[in-house]
Amino acid sequence: MSDLPFQSAVMPEALQLNSPLQFHCHPGISCFNACCQRADITLTPYDVLRLKRRLGLTSTEFIRQFTVPFQMDGDGLPGIKLKTDDDGACLQLAGAAGCSVYSDRPTVCRYYPLALLTLRKKDSAIAEERYSLVKEDHCQGHAAARTLSIAEYRTEQHCDEFDAKNRDWYQLVLKKKSAGPAVGRPPQLSLQFFFMASYDGDTFRRFVLSDNFRNTYTLPAEFYTEIEQDDEALLEFSYRFLRQVLFGERTIQEMADAWEQRVTQRQDVWEARRQIEIERRAAAEDDKYRADGNDDCGCAG
Repeated sequence: MSDLPFQSAVMPEALQLNSPLQFHCHPGISCFNACCQRADITLTPYDVLRLKRRLGLTSTEFIRQFTVPFQMDGDGLPGIKLKTDDDGACLQLAGAAGCSVYSDRPTVCRYYPLALLTLRKKDSAIAEERYSLVKEDHCQGHAAARTLSIAEYRTEQHCDEFDAKNRDWYQLVLKKKSAGPAVGRPPQLSLQFFFMASYDGDTFRRFVLSDNFRNTYTLPAEFYTEIEQDDEALLEFSYRFLRQVLFGERTIQEMADAWEQRVTQRQDVWEARRQIEIERRAAAEDDKYRADGNDDCGCAG
């Protein structure tokens, strides 16, 4: 799933957890921070959560200050990458000291020099995780005299927590990409919901806590109390909500007649807007005639 730093060469072999990995990155290595100097880091939802908390920002502020948008597929599925300086260096790089947010670094950074691949065989509902090796000319970590399994490396880099928080989102993205024409291009509103629910958790929280949302879905009071305080619980719910928005999986029960009520409310809004537009045009016509009349009087004088 993860994009690789600056067009890295991914070895084609699909590796598994017990596959050996000869690699060691450490401050004393000659290429230390070279990958951060030319960063191309795609962010996952949990990456955003960890980084915005680390930096003391709202998700909206973090996205605005430290990310750039891109499209993950031909249908415009929105993704975000870490912003870099004009030379391509990660903005979180603190010179020779290395990463300034190291304990909260993104998933892609944790996995390097591995790429996490989420694969699903044709006609299978189960996705499997595999790994590919990234080898770049500048990286001296592969020459280190240390070998461990991929499972051990993942544990060392604390990848399990990040994968657990992102796994349902990986499945969503994979399902969207693999569905192709069967699902079709999502409406613009669905893409906007995907962006908000995936990355802008603080805005999504306000949406879920709104009166309109509460009046639409049958969710217990303790649910709202939890997501008001718990970023992780909100993130888990966002995946559930996106399955409903993107694929019509009705896992969140709606209130009785909620759809009919929304249609009625929208009709009232549309009618009010129509009346305002009629009045605006009538006033514009009146102004026009007044202007024409004044001009006529001026000319006749």
